[in-house]
Amino acid sequence: MNTRDLPAPPPSTPALPLSLSDLVVERVGFGIFVLDRDMNVLMWNRFMQDHSGVAAADVIGRPVFERFADLPRAWLTRKVESVFQLGSFAFSSWEQRPYLFRFDHDRPITGGVDYMQQDCTFMPLMREREVIAVCVTVSDVTHVSVMQREREDAVARLREYADRDGLTGIANRRFFEGRLADEFARWQRYGGEMSMLLFDLDHFKKINDEFGHVAGDTVLRAMAQRVAQVVRKQDVFGRFGGEEFALLLPCTPLDDALHVAEKIRRTIGDAPVEVQGVVVPVTASVGAAAARPGAPDYEVMINEADAALYRAKHQGRNRCVALVHELS
Repeated sequence: MNTRDLPAPPPSTPALPLSLSDLVVERVGFGIFVLDRDMNVLMWNRFMQDHSGVAAADVIGRPVFERFADLPRAWLTRKVESVFQLGSFAFSSWEQRPYLFRFDHDRPITGGVDYMQQDCTFMPLMREREVIAVCVTVSDVTHVSVMQREREDAVARLREYADRDGLTGIANRRFFEGRLADEFARWQRYGGEMSMLLFDLDHFKKINDEFGHVAGDTVLRAMAQRVAQVVRKQDVFGRFGGEEFALLLPCTPLDDALHVAEKIRRTIGDAPVEVQGVVVPVTASVGAAAARPGAPDYEVMINEADAALYRAKHQGRNRCVALVHELS
């Protein structure tokens, strides 16, 4: 074949300028700096310069701690040294350590963070299978961290609202029974004492009929606030439904529960509730029951406290009654 029949060779690709990679490093939207084994800075890109206020010329060739004394010295040294020793990547999330450098961020002050939240990657730079330096990248994840915190706060608020009674703000029945079930299971396993109270406002229907449902709601809120101020931190106080309330008393024998019941009865009944200039007298009846051997589940306690409450109503109201089981 005549050489004139051969296709012309493709034009050669022009050589890339050597400064292009440097330009990329300078323009990327995250921090890049390189450290040797003595923690001296070998490279410092534009992101690091702009956010730290320290020019590359003022930091390259010097220990990074010389210009940034507030860096976590021990942690950063260990992190870099581990990359030198193992020759593998390392990573640090903002969730583990919120930031490496105290850089300002562009989020509103309402974001709830003081400094830019940062993810950091530590990469070994190899030459002939030997780590000669460690490249550290610093990514600004402030937006991600703020969004995640806001989402977690929203979920927590929703969970709290799901556990609270909308009218009184105390625990609702679902949450109360969940805690009662947990405490009953713990009592079955470890023993000890546990009691609960059920109480409601006497003649509450009459209050609604005579003063109106708005007044009735005000009375319920006032009663809940009064009782919440006298119960212990470890107790669980909830609205069981309507004008009925429940109080879980962990590590409390029945005799002590009766003392608590009497305290609650007096707290409710000693002072009337004033609603829009009208004085509404209020009293309460209380039933008490305790966990006892042989009871198959926590619902037995509810039923027995309810039976004690019924007796208190039957005996004239405005009193406390405990359901006591005789030992055979």
